[in-house]
Amino acid sequence: MATQTTDAALTADAGSVVDTIRVSVPERGLRHDLRAVSIVWRRELIRFRGDRLRAITSLVQPFLFLFILGTGLSTLAGGSLPHSSNFDFKTFIYPGVLALSVLFTAIFSAGSIVWDREFGFLREILVAPVSRASIVIGKCLGGATIATFQGVVFLCLAWFAHVPYNPVLILSLIGLLLLLSFTLTAFGVMMAARIKQFQAFMALTQMVVMPLYFLSGALYPLNGLPAWLTVLTRLDPLTYIVGPMRHLVFSHLTLTAPVAAAINNHLAPSITWGGWVVPLWLSLGIVAVMGVVMMSVAIAEFSKTE
Repeated sequence: MATQTTDAALTADAGSVVDTIRVSVPERGLRHDLRAVSIVWRRELIRFRGDRLRAITSLVQPFLFLFILGTGLSTLAGGSLPHSSNFDFKTFIYPGVLALSVLFTAIFSAGSIVWDREFGFLREILVAPVSRASIVIGKCLGGATIATFQGVVFLCLAWFAHVPYNPVLILSLIGLLLLLSFTLTAFGVMMAARIKQFQAFMALTQMVVMPLYFLSGALYPLNGLPAWLTVLTRLDPLTYIVGPMRHLVFSHLTLTAPVAAAINNHLAPSITWGGWVVPLWLSLGIVAVMGVVMMSVAIAEFSKTE
């Protein structure tokens, strides 16, 4: 009888403990998701601020392209360039090199996802009571901010390419760099969503990124190309950013009318589809839509069970 009474008392005590100890999980909502976006975005900025070597080395390649390759090829391309004291080959390739200054920074910012997955930190983020979309969006915004900052730093070298420091020109270029950085970061996040090893991510990005850059017309005009190469350049999203950036830079140069006409006809032809000139708003819209689509694919990948 005493034993039955003791068991009943223990059962009652256990029940009271179960009723008392509860796990409280905050409800998901827009406010929590926005806070998660802000935290992931700030984490990317803090990591970049603490890695000064990364900030410096990411500018080495654009610097080499502009001053070494640009100077070396200027003698080769001198016969086809307009003779003007305000224009040389470095001016021609500057918009493409400016795009290069954000290219690798944006892609490699997304690569930290693979690094976090290898060390288990990504799993801790994914179990947080926020939507996976907020994590991806924060990552894309963080990478875009960092890459745009790198591009702004490289904009300080515009004078060496005979590009004027016009406020309208600088602000317009920053806007284009921000759009390009967002799309490239979304592309990198989409690739990193299912890659398990950082070495594999690096190899894949090297295989994809450099062809994208060389097909964009960053180092050569997009006229007079073979038909197969013309098709590939039109499929490259970087083409629809490098072209408007080059037109924007050339429109702010102090050139005579004959020289300006020669530049527009031979060095900065408009992007066309079968003879139809693609307007500026459509070029930028293509880049923006591709960025949103790739970010949506990344969100769908992260929504799957890890």
